[in-house]
Amino acid sequence: MSLFNRNKRACCFTGHRTVPVSERDGVKARLVRELEALISDGVEVFIAGGALGFDTMAALAVLELKESYPKIKLHLALPCENQTKGWSERAVSLYNSIIDRADEVVYTSREYTSGCMHVRNRYMVDNSEVCIAYKTRESGGTAYTVRYALEKGKRVINVAE
Repeated sequence: MSLFNRNKRACCFTGHRTVPVSERDGVKARLVRELEALISDGVEVFIAGGALGFDTMAALAVLELKESYPKIKLHLALPCENQTKGWSERAVSLYNSIIDRADEVVYTSREYTSGCMHVRNRYMVDNSEVCIAYKTRESGGTAYTVRYALEKGKRVINVAE
């Protein structure tokens, strides 16, 4: 299963579910700066995992940049079809609007399982050459994904720093 034409260069995202309000503007500015640098370096595909927090911020940033860079693509690698179970109505509405505007959507698992998030995260890393992260701690899914990316020899850019 592959999201995109392997001739296209790709970047994935990983980050925490919460970005403190006091940090959001700075994180977004660093994110956009890194996205524009990657686009000018030939990266055309951006893969987001559809989670709350940084994933949503990254997907929205790519969608905004598509207006200036129409060749870039937003691909969503979603962990399961019921990822939004328990989310607020507002969060689900935003999630659905991102899905509607994405260039491609792939579910790495049909149903939620205890490991489906890790499957999704490995899939995104395996289909990318660079990973933009928002990582502020050494535990949890984001730290796992960053370690996995580094083990696979991928470039990791942490916009939390």
